[in-house]
Amino acid sequence: MKAIDMKELIIAMEELEKERGIKKEYLLESLEAALVTAYKKNFDSADNVKVEINKETGEIHVYSTKTVVEAEKDPCFEISLDNAKKISKKLDIGDTVDVEIVPKNFGRIAAQTAKQVVVQKIREAERELMYTEFNDKKGEIVTGIIQKADGNAVILDLGRLEGVMPLKEQIPTEEYKVNDKIRAYVLDVERGIKGNPQVIVSRSYPDFVRKLFEFEIPEIYEGLIEIKSISRDVGSRSKVAVYSTNENIDPVGSCVGQKGVRIQNIINELNGEKIDVIEWNEDPAVYISAALLPAQVLAVDVKEDEKFAQVIVPDDQLSLAIGKSGQNARLAARLTNWKIDIKSESQFREMLANNSGEATENVEEPESEEIEKAEENTQETEE
Repeated sequence: MKAIDMKELIIAMEELEKERGIKKEYLLESLEAALVTAYKKNFDSADNVKVEINKETGEIHVYSTKTVVEAEKDPCFEISLDNAKKISKKLDIGDTVDVEIVPKNFGRIAAQTAKQVVVQKIREAERELMYTEFNDKKGEIVTGIIQKADGNAVILDLGRLEGVMPLKEQIPTEEYKVNDKIRAYVLDVERGIKGNPQVIVSRSYPDFVRKLFEFEIPEIYEGLIEIKSISRDVGSRSKVAVYSTNENIDPVGSCVGQKGVRIQNIINELNGEKIDVIEWNEDPAVYISAALLPAQVLAVDVKEDEKFAQVIVPDDQLSLAIGKSGQNARLAARLTNWKIDIKSESQFREMLANNSGEATENVEEPESEEIEKAEENTQETEE
């Protein structure tokens, strides 16, 4: 039995496979299952019916699976041995055979069902393809146009899908306006209502800064410079620790760029968020000293087992080392993953004079050469 336009349908399925990657076999299998359901519904049939579609011509064949008996009593499930022999002389009692049936008007039913199934499966397959496409982009940066910004979630047009940026993933100092083009970090991809993929994006996630560095600094993208750690107060300040095994590469200078051009591009993308780039060092004392920039550090005493560092700074550097609302010290602690206690030189000398137990043992004031060395390992990009 040849259904209406089934040949055209096969051609359309082949085009869908080429253009959208939806497998022809997948569509045919789905259509066969749907036609079985349609047949049972329209012809009040039993469960022994199956439908097969010719993959080349689109011809539809409906079969009823019957058991060979001596004399049939239930024609829906049985076929007499005499009639079975007409199909194949090899059949015997107890065997099963597929008997083709030609239900009236089934071509019209098949055409309607085919249209519904193909449309449905195209939607499902496209949703799955989009989910896979964006799931592969997790951890990457995408560009979108703001469709909605009402003070809560920001909705982005990402082309084939919408991106949702919840309030907690936004930069609090930014104002989002409809039709503005922005970049964001793909945080996650979820299956929403009716299976539609929903892309969760962020501009506050620390790795958004990491990816911006990869975009702007070729040495990082190529692996010549490694970002060891990032700490961030969203919208205010970030600290980024970088390192290179190549002695000929200045990791901090490469990230900052001539006249600060490279780092300024990142700062502009982050709406003016200040960025301190420091050089990572395997010596925790040197690393912690650099992490506290722009403050000058006189001495660092570390307790490895506790991951605790006592830091001594000049009197006039104490407020700078701690930072407004403790920001600089807090970011340095997050960056290094060490607990940091900062004391001014006067405070430390007073503790020593009073023999206070608050003073850390064996902290010696470094010579001027050591101070110079600490300064060399510290570079501020934005104050």
